[in-house]
Amino acid sequence: MKDDIRKVGVVGAGLMGAEIALTFALAGYPVHLVDQTEERLAAASERLLTLVRKGIARGLYQPEQKEAVFARLATATDLDSLSDCDFITEAVFEEEAAKAGIFRGLDRVCRADCIIASNTSTIPISTLASYVGEGRRSRFLGTHYFSPVSRMKLVEVIPAFGTAPEIVARVRELCEEVGKTTVLIKDVTGFAVNRMLHAFVIEAIRLVEEGVASPEDIDLACKLALGHPMGPFELMDATSSHLCLQVHEILHDAYGERFRPRPLLKQRVKAGFVGGRGKPGWRKRG
Repeated sequence: MKDDIRKVGVVGAGLMGAEIALTFALAGYPVHLVDQTEERLAAASERLLTLVRKGIARGLYQPEQKEAVFARLATATDLDSLSDCDFITEAVFEEEAAKAGIFRGLDRVCRADCIIASNTSTIPISTLASYVGEGRRSRFLGTHYFSPVSRMKLVEVIPAFGTAPEIVARVRELCEEVGKTTVLIKDVTGFAVNRMLHAFVIEAIRLVEEGVASPEDIDLACKLALGHPMGPFELMDATSSHLCLQVHEILHDAYGERFRPRPLLKQRVKAGFVGGRGKPGWRKRG
């Protein structure tokens, strides 16, 4: 019997979580977005409103969608508000302890038939599944989206050791329904795309360390010669070098020398040159 998904929850109103919530709201699902503070939720709502307005101006959305989307999108600061959700995505920052706390909380409040997914970019899904009760683990899996979620079509779907095949199939169907394309990935640290991407990023940083080219010229070369929509340093500035370093540390712990974080990246993060909102990054601001 197909799992009936009527209401969706998202935990984490940051860059990824807010846009995951928007994706489902645009597809017609009532969505409950949860974060720790009203301030974070208000900031996320404002970002999404700006995103939708820009999308309308570019012809990506119809003007009448704006009111309907935000009518479907509710916010709250407590996990209890997700108790009646059929499908929940965790999208908090990339730290196992923080995610563990969320999953223990969801295990306490969610219905037994709720499907729980993690948007982790590197942490093995079977590790995260250990933070819910054994009875839930057949309905626990990974759904790794890519930034910006509103434009990037791919979702890596990663079953944990105990995920039921019918749950994997249902979640892939759900992702396709909301406009994404899925690939099925084995549960390994970093999955597939991030292992390829961060090997590339590490080499790009090495080129800057060696004085081969500037971050701006490497980005330009990647766009014009490789067809990338943005270069590795633009990407780090958008998502933050701090997150990039976290990923490299997790991959290095799992795979050894090939993912050792570059000294320049560590130095820049320690000095606060992390990019993101209002902080200096790799590229000169022009």
